[in-house]
Amino acid sequence: VTVEPHRHEGVFIYRGAEDALVTLNMVPGHSVYGERRIAVTEGGVKQEYRTWNPFRSKLAAAILGGVDQIHIKPKSKVLYLGAASGTTVSHVSDIIGPDGLVYAVEFSHRAGRDLVNVAKQRTNIIPVLEDARHPLKYRMLIGMVDVIFADVAQPDQSRIVALNAHTFLRNGGHFLISIKANCIDSTASAEAVFASEVRKLQQENLKPQEQLTLEPYERDHAVVVGVYRPLPKSGSK
Repeated sequence: VTVEPHRHEGVFIYRGAEDALVTLNMVPGHSVYGERRIAVTEGGVKQEYRTWNPFRSKLAAAILGGVDQIHIKPKSKVLYLGAASGTTVSHVSDIIGPDGLVYAVEFSHRAGRDLVNVAKQRTNIIPVLEDARHPLKYRMLIGMVDVIFADVAQPDQSRIVALNAHTFLRNGGHFLISIKANCIDSTASAEAVFASEVRKLQQENLKPQEQLTLEPYERDHAVVVGVYRPLPKSGSK
């Protein structure tokens, strides 16, 4: 049994009977959603990793799908829109580690209760039980962030991401948005919906750099990754 670093910093691959994506458990001894924990001794030190299920996490699906950049790494400050019960948020918490912060915004009070329980054990998660459509309602709680990850499954999700980016994302920061095609327009083809969402993002100073479908883990889903208000390039490349 070995665990090796993935090319995305803070993410690992477990090599065993079956290979799996894993993150280093920030709270050893605890699972968050019933995921398997794997103890590995490395150089005399015992480490515990948590398996990360791509069928339950759009971010894991994007990583296994070969996304070029996730921009979420140790010490990052992340704004996570649509945190739900905190499944993926807990893995983001592992990746960014004790020196990072993830502000987890969720509107549903039922999911929010689970999220708050996850945050009780993980000091780098700040749960925000608010509607992501109204970032001004929670602007006192959140500082500037390096990355926005959005999984809100709303027809106006591009606008929601843009509003939050204008409020919290530093210039040159990055965004990842999970787009569920039939949630935006169930009559158009998935490709047409993705293209139209990309255009909406571009109008808001969000510059998409990469697009990836989440097959075979999610049908008619894509993740779009990009940069916000790119900083001017200094000198030559």
